[in-house]
Amino acid sequence: MPRTIFETPIVNTLLHWLSRIILKLLGWRIESIHPDEPRYVMVAAPHTSNWDFPYTLMVCFALKLNVHWMGKASLFPPLLKPVMLWLGGIPVNRQQPGQLVEATIEAFHNADKLTIIIPPEGTRGRVTHWKTGFYRIAAGANVPIALAFLDYKLKKGGILCMFQTSGNIDLDMPRIRACYSGITGKKPLQFAENHPDR
Repeated sequence: MPRTIFETPIVNTLLHWLSRIILKLLGWRIESIHPDEPRYVMVAAPHTSNWDFPYTLMVCFALKLNVHWMGKASLFPPLLKPVMLWLGGIPVNRQQPGQLVEATIEAFHNADKLTIIIPPEGTRGRVTHWKTGFYRIAAGANVPIALAFLDYKLKKGGILCMFQTSGNIDLDMPRIRACYSGITGKKPLQFAENHPDR
């Protein structure tokens, strides 16, 4: 994968302190563990607003995380693509979800260090279920899942815990969703906690 802003020492250090300052001025605080694992999938939830992207990036900079994130291909037009890739973006073709899962698993197998952020809803719009791609990637690559969050009501964000998959999706998904109980997204009515679509 191409070098990202998170791997650019001077810029990353400046953005670390700038993010901490901006979050503090906006009344936000970081409540988070810091993962020791070199490879993991990060679930970013709730994902209900365009504001989730800049806040998530600031939290990642504040925690000094080196992350990649997945976004729909339309977010990577030719003129902006180099910038989006530098910001850690990975363009996603939503018409080929199966290929995406297998390609991401392969990327984990070929990397000593890798963190990829995936919103379980798959979109910031209203959903009635969580997608299971993030789980299948973590289970297939045998890496843990970092349960990251943004709580707009309490103005706090970070990583709740690390979750190791058991391979039993019917057992694990309710446990993962339960960790987000009481967390309020920017648009709460768009955050669904129903059963995932298999």
